[in-house]
Parts: sequence; structure tokens; C-alpha cells
Amino acid sequence: MRIGAHVRDDDPLSAAAERGAEVVQFFLSDPQGWKAPQPHPQAAQLRDSDLTVFVHSPYVINVASLNNRIRIPSRKSVMQQTAAAAAVGAEGVVVHGGHVTKNDDPADGVANWRKLFERQAAEGGFEVPVLIENTAGGANAMARSFEDLARLWDSVGEFGAGFCLDTCHAHAAGEDLLDVVDRVRAITGRIDLVHLNDSRDAFGSSRDRHANIGAGHIDPQLLRAVCENAGAPVVVETPGDGQAADIAFLRGRSPA
Repeated sequence: MRIGAHVRDDDPLSAAAERGAEVVQFFLSDPQGWKAPQPHPQAAQLRDSDLTVFVHSPYVINVASLNNRIRIPSRKSVMQQTAAAAAVGAEGVVVHGGHVTKNDDPADGVANWRKLFERQAAEGGFEVPVLIENTAGGANAMARSFEDLARLWDSVGEFGAGFCLDTCHAHAAGEDLLDVVDRVRAITGRIDLVHLNDSRDAFGSSRDRHANIGAGHIDPQLLRAVCENAGAPVVVETPGDGQAADIAFLRGRSPA
């Protein structure tokens, strides 16, 4: 089991060393913008390192959107992110499931996800896997409840879509973490990455606010069990000053 953290994007190698991380996740461009990623200065070192690398796509991406001004640049951005991720040796690009507006039919959002995978499959596939992440809240979300997730996977699973399980998001969405790994696998058949985060808010809050392990509302031992049962690389997206302790706890070396 390889464990690491979401780290600053300018020097992930040093950030990994500071935290004792075996896995790093970082942004390759402004998480709140549409600008294409630029070549990363540590690309060669990252490819040659022993680190397992993941890239998180910008938050503005919403593949499901029925608004052309959002959906079209979202598709373009996913392509740019996966190409740039391949250059740093990443094993996947995390993309949030997205949503449609309250007046839209969620089935149309699912169809937009399928179109992305269909079009890219016709061109030989993505340069690295796209890992769809479950989300914490929002009406008409594509991957908030596991019922939503099942509907989405019925449409995109055949294209080899990957999945990233976020524990804070599942907790906030009202999904019990006790058997979450088994329930996810029953839907997707896979877990490619775990975002192992405690939650600052109560179960079912729909609020996406991460906390260091033991500082939130989720039982630390339950988080450790999810980590162990998933059998996938683990990334903590918790406040930076506590990430080293979070990683140590998940390895069984210190209390939370």
C-alpha cells in the first residue's frame, strides 16, 4: 500500500520527501482557471523517481454541463490535462463528476460524459486514465450518491473509466464508510485511487471541508480500514502541516 499527499505543484519532489510520501498528487495548472498546463520543470525527475504520481484536474471542469461555454472547454481541458500528466509519468488524472443545473435532466449530463469517452476512444484513448471522483454535494450531481454513480458507470464503465474514492466526499454525501469499498467495487469494479480525508462537518452535510485524520467527524480507525481495504494508492488532501502525521497514522506508526 503506497501512501502520499496532495502537494504544492512547484516542487513535488521536495514536498514528498518532507512528508515521507510514496505518492504525490498535484495540479499542473491553475485549479480555478482554463489555461493549458505548461511543461513541468521536474517532469524528467518525476518520471525517473520511485514516486507514484497523480494529477488533479482544475475544479472548473464540468464535463456533464449542458452549457456549451462550460462543457466544450471542459472536454478540451481534460485532453490537455491527460497529455500533460503523461509527461510527468502520472498514473491518472482525477476529474470531478460534475453536475447539471436544477432545470436540466441528469441523464443528459451522463450522456455528455459518455460522449467524451466515445470520442476519445475513437482516437485511441486518453494518454493516461481519467479517474472520476465522487463529490460531496450539489443537486443533479453525476457522482454524489452511489445511485448517481451507478447510473454514470452504466454509461462510461465500458470505456475503462477509472475511479477515485474520496472519503470526506462520501461522508458528506451521506454514504456510510463502513462498507464503502465493497459498495463502490460493486458499481465500478475498481478503485484506482483513494483520497483519504477526514471531514470538518457532520455526516450527510453536503459540505466539502477536509480535516486532518482525528480532527474531524470520521472515526480514524474507519479511515484506516478504508485505506487498507481499497488496495489502491492513497493520497491525503488534508491541511499540509498535518500531512506527515496523517501518512504515519495510515501506516500504523502513530496515533491520530
